[in-house]
Amino acid sequence: MLFFINSTFNAKNSGIEHAQLKRADLFRKHGEPFKLVFREWNPQVHRYLANVGVSQEETLVMFDYFQKAEKVPETIIHVEDIDFGLTGLSYVKQPGQLMYLVNQENRLVARVRYYDEDEMERVSVVELFDGFGNLYRVDHYDFRGFMSLAQWYTPDNKIGTEVWYDINGKPVLETYNRFDANQKFIKTGWRLTKDNGAVYIFSNIDELTLYFFNCINEDYWNPEKANIFILDRTHLGDWSLPELERPAYTVLHLHNSHAGDAQDPMHSVMNNFYEYGLTNANKYDAIVSATDKQTRDVKARFEPITKLFTIPVGVNPDEVFAEDKIPMTSRKKHSVLMTCRIAPEKGVGKVAEAVGIAKAKIPDITLDAYGYIDHRDNDAAKKAIDSAIEKYGLQEAVHLHDYLEKEDVARVQREHQVYALMSIMEGFNLALMEAQSHGMVTVTNDVNYGPNDLVVNGENGYIVGFDGVEEMAEKFVELFEDDKELQTMSDKAYELSERFSEANVWKAWQELLKDAQNKDIHFVEPISKGLGNQMLVK
Repeated sequence: MLFFINSTFNAKNSGIEHAQLKRADLFRKHGEPFKLVFREWNPQVHRYLANVGVSQEETLVMFDYFQKAEKVPETIIHVEDIDFGLTGLSYVKQPGQLMYLVNQENRLVARVRYYDEDEMERVSVVELFDGFGNLYRVDHYDFRGFMSLAQWYTPDNKIGTEVWYDINGKPVLETYNRFDANQKFIKTGWRLTKDNGAVYIFSNIDELTLYFFNCINEDYWNPEKANIFILDRTHLGDWSLPELERPAYTVLHLHNSHAGDAQDPMHSVMNNFYEYGLTNANKYDAIVSATDKQTRDVKARFEPITKLFTIPVGVNPDEVFAEDKIPMTSRKKHSVLMTCRIAPEKGVGKVAEAVGIAKAKIPDITLDAYGYIDHRDNDAAKKAIDSAIEKYGLQEAVHLHDYLEKEDVARVQREHQVYALMSIMEGFNLALMEAQSHGMVTVTNDVNYGPNDLVVNGENGYIVGFDGVEEMAEKFVELFEDDKELQTMSDKAYELSERFSEANVWKAWQELLKDAQNKDIHFVEPISKGLGNQMLVK
């Protein structure tokens, strides 16, 4: 079995989640079974995955596993379905809120919140109050319709104990929050109770995660073929995967630059997300990078004995190549597009500044940026965009839009002419690859890794200097003043997108799968008979 390891999945996701979905589509088409494995508890994860075509059979959540809730038929729980152990209750819906108040005469018994479906009023959270009006417990309901987590509150209104239940209401997993010696409120342990009554104690969630990995490695054990664990978010298993009890084929997947300064990959401090994994790289069976350039740099810097593979995280599905090609004259004239998180590292403000400079010669130039706003660093990304708008008078030229679903991203890419990027660090950049597959011409800064591989300078776009704002503006002007050059580069963008076709990316994956197939997984089963209180059978 192939396990793709991540933290969780939400309505709005980052590039790693989108890369996993593309990989899932590819493996599904080739009949290669897999599981998207998620460590974190998320009561809506199955809802979000179902919306993008991932089934419960393809999903494995650590908490689901222990709760025996991997496959649960969906049930809608309403406020009236909840047993509060009291009679004479009234249910008062709160105007303009997704919530009911549950009262017994003049006493507040509970606040019941429901998911964002007004017609359904599907229960999400139940807040319970004692006879003195104090909140003492909050019950969280899985979207599929069962009470999943109860959080018990302390007298000073902190979450003290958290208990996860199986689908029959039996407690199976507990964690405890306490003050440490430094008066920091932290989780101080986990307790797992198995069906046979055995109790397992873990100091932290990483120890619990290792136990989970060992369980699924044993559950899906095949003495003829190694299970493959692909670590897409390193902090979830960089320590635990090399410690598996049974042999498995473990893969450290680099979705971003391994260096803190991507422009100095050989000498800068390491990216803290990859520091432990790369320090212990030789404990893994393989390291995957998305570009040949990063594979070469990892090999040169760390000299690992672990095998290195280059596998693009992006895949252009076959149906994209069957679409009609959209000529530049049929697109929004002099339009620049970005589809990304509105975050400081994406450089949307710098692109807006380049648009402002170019506007002196291309008065009708526009920039549309689609993505959710990252409010880190005191809204640094949004402030940089606002500053450029104010400086160059771009109120009618630069527009920020909300996060788009997959189909809508493709639509806006077919409507615009030039895709722009001014990032400080990348691992590949799926949005840029997709934009090129829809015939968009790219202007990007020279950033590692991905953009300076995806763009063949002078053919399907231009690569400008790392901080080349003025140079980017010049390329905008050059392209928008020369319709012939713009169309020629668009044609080339379509052509070069074949590099990331399903056939080509699958070929790269087959090399890794073949290497995993050849791994020696000889394993001697531990003694399990005649131990403890077991009776010896003659």
